[in-house]
Amino acid sequence: QLAENIPTFGKDTPLGRAGQPSEVAGAYVFLASDAASYITATSINVTGGLI
Repeated sequence: QLAENIPTFGKDTPLGRAGQPSEVAGAYVFLASDAASYITATSINVTGGLI
């Protein structure tokens, strides 16, 4: 990570900004929980609209 890239990081997403920790934390917590224990071979896209 170069410091000069920080101001534009995430600008190329449809939302126009980088995701905040509070916006992506739910996906991590879900995947680490017992509720996700039977889920395999899938993706949860927390990409700001990029596929």
